[in-house]
Amino acid sequence: MIKIVIAEDQKMLLGAFGSLLNLEDDMEVVGKAANGEEAVALVRSLKPDVCIMDIEMPGKSGLEAAEELKGSDCKVIILTTFARSGYFQRALKAGVSGYLLKDSPSEELAGSIRSVMAGRRIYAPELMDDVYAEENPLTDREREVLELVADGKNTKEIAEELRIKTGTVRNYISIILDKLEVKNRIEAITQSKEKGWFK
Repeated sequence: MIKIVIAEDQKMLLGAFGSLLNLEDDMEVVGKAANGEEAVALVRSLKPDVCIMDIEMPGKSGLEAAEELKGSDCKVIILTTFARSGYFQRALKAGVSGYLLKDSPSEELAGSIRSVMAGRRIYAPELMDDVYAEENPLTDREREVLELVADGKNTKEIAEELRIKTGTVRNYISIILDKLEVKNRIEAITQSKEKGWFK
């Protein structure tokens, strides 16, 4: 019997996933969590085979919980509405066994759990394209400048930290905005975060 913990903050979905999986002859839902913190606690106490994890949950996100569970015996499958390559990259680093989208057919979920138990990794095909397509166009120096902008530093502070002129910093910022095809610094930071380009 495959023992499963489900982490999902939407109660209706949590109930629906639980009922669906309990209908399978070889599966049993042993615990349900409403956030990442509860999920980690349940995995540690119930020792399930698989934890199905949503990403955006209150408190600790599914990705943070997956990172915490890395190296444990429990296999983590991310089940989310978000096909963002940044999330996917982070999930891969956390060593998840699967990354599925909620709009996949429900029978795919049980099949994916069995595949993961057999030692395979299952990733939504639309995300695989993203991984290979999304290369960060910024140079190391441009990335450094953008990360300092994201830390809340102004042009003068960045210039001092990198020992360059303020005019050079402004040039870098305008190149970054051009390369990322965005209008301002906020959009540049948001896009880089979503694509998983920040350290």
